[in-house]
Amino acid sequence: MSDRPNRRAFATRPGDPEQWIRSDDAAPRDGKRSGFTARLTIDITPELRGRIKIAAFQRGVTVADMLRELLEREFPKHEGDPS
Repeated sequence: MSDRPNRRAFATRPGDPEQWIRSDDAAPRDGKRSGFTARLTIDITPELRGRIKIAAFQRGVTVADMLRELLEREFPKHEGDPS
Protein backbone atom coordinates (compact mmCIF):
# COMPACT_ATOMS: atom_id res chain seq x y z
CA MET A 1 0.00 0.00 0.00
CA SER A 2 1.32 3.45 -0.82
CA ASP A 3 1.50 6.24 1.71
CA ARG A 4 -0.98 9.07 1.34
CA PRO A 5 0.57 12.48 0.78
CA ASN A 6 0.53 14.86 3.73
CA ARG A 7 -2.10 17.47 2.86
CA ARG A 8 -1.80 19.49 6.07
CA ALA A 9 -0.01 22.31 4.25
CA PHE A 10 -3.14 22.98 2.22
CA ALA A 11 -5.10 24.06 5.30
CA THR A 12 -2.20 25.57 7.22
CA ARG A 13 -2.85 29.14 8.24
CA PRO A 14 -0.13 31.76 8.22
CA GLY A 15 1.53 32.60 11.52
CA ASP A 16 0.61 36.28 11.21
CA PRO A 17 -2.74 36.63 9.38
CA GLU A 18 -2.65 40.45 9.33
CA GLN A 19 0.68 40.44 7.52
CA TRP A 20 -0.57 37.80 5.08
CA ILE A 21 -3.78 39.72 4.30
CA ARG A 22 -2.00 43.06 3.86
CA SER A 23 0.82 41.58 1.82
CA ASP A 24 1.08 43.12 -1.65
CA ASP A 25 2.81 40.03 -2.97
CA ALA A 26 0.08 37.59 -1.95
CA ALA A 27 -0.53 35.72 -5.18
CA PRO A 28 -4.17 35.36 -6.24
CA ARG A 29 -5.42 31.87 -7.08
CA ASP A 30 -5.71 32.55 -10.82
CA GLY A 31 -2.25 34.17 -10.98
CA LYS A 32 -3.62 37.55 -12.15
CA ARG A 33 -2.97 40.74 -10.24
CA SER A 34 -6.26 42.38 -9.25
CA GLY A 35 -5.30 44.83 -6.52
CA PHE A 36 -7.68 43.18 -4.06
CA THR A 37 -5.72 41.92 -1.08
CA ALA A 38 -8.23 41.87 1.79
CA ARG A 39 -10.84 39.19 2.35
CA LEU A 40 -14.23 39.81 3.93
CA THR A 41 -16.27 36.91 5.31
CA ILE A 42 -19.92 37.28 6.29
CA ASP A 43 -22.57 34.78 7.33
CA ILE A 44 -25.75 34.79 5.24
CA THR A 45 -28.63 32.39 4.83
CA PRO A 46 -28.49 29.80 2.06
CA GLU A 47 -31.59 31.47 0.57
CA LEU A 48 -29.87 34.86 0.33
CA ARG A 49 -26.74 33.25 -1.10
CA GLY A 50 -28.88 31.66 -3.80
CA ARG A 51 -30.56 34.98 -4.66
CA ILE A 52 -27.17 36.69 -4.90
CA LYS A 53 -25.79 33.99 -7.19
CA ILE A 54 -28.85 34.15 -9.45
CA ALA A 55 -28.63 37.95 -9.68
CA ALA A 56 -24.94 37.78 -10.58
CA PHE A 57 -25.61 35.12 -13.23
CA GLN A 58 -28.45 37.17 -14.75
CA ARG A 59 -26.16 40.22 -14.91
CA GLY A 60 -23.35 38.21 -16.46
CA VAL A 61 -20.84 38.98 -13.70
CA THR A 62 -19.21 37.08 -10.89
CA VAL A 63 -20.65 37.30 -7.38
CA ALA A 64 -17.39 38.84 -6.16
CA ASP A 65 -17.40 41.57 -8.83
CA MET A 66 -21.07 42.34 -8.24
CA LEU A 67 -20.58 42.66 -4.48
CA ARG A 68 -17.41 44.77 -4.88
CA GLU A 69 -19.36 47.18 -7.09
CA LEU A 70 -22.25 47.29 -4.59
CA LEU A 71 -19.88 48.00 -1.70
CA GLU A 72 -18.06 50.71 -3.69
CA ARG A 73 -21.39 52.43 -4.41
CA GLU A 74 -22.55 52.17 -0.82
CA PHE A 75 -19.24 53.20 0.73
CA PRO A 76 -17.50 55.61 -1.66
CA LYS A 77 -14.01 56.79 -0.90
CA HIS A 78 -14.08 60.35 0.43
CA GLU A 79 -11.46 63.00 -0.23
CA GLY A 80 -8.91 63.02 2.56
CA ASP A 81 -9.65 59.41 3.51
CA PRO A 82 -6.39 57.90 4.80
CA SER A 83 -7.11 54.45 3.31
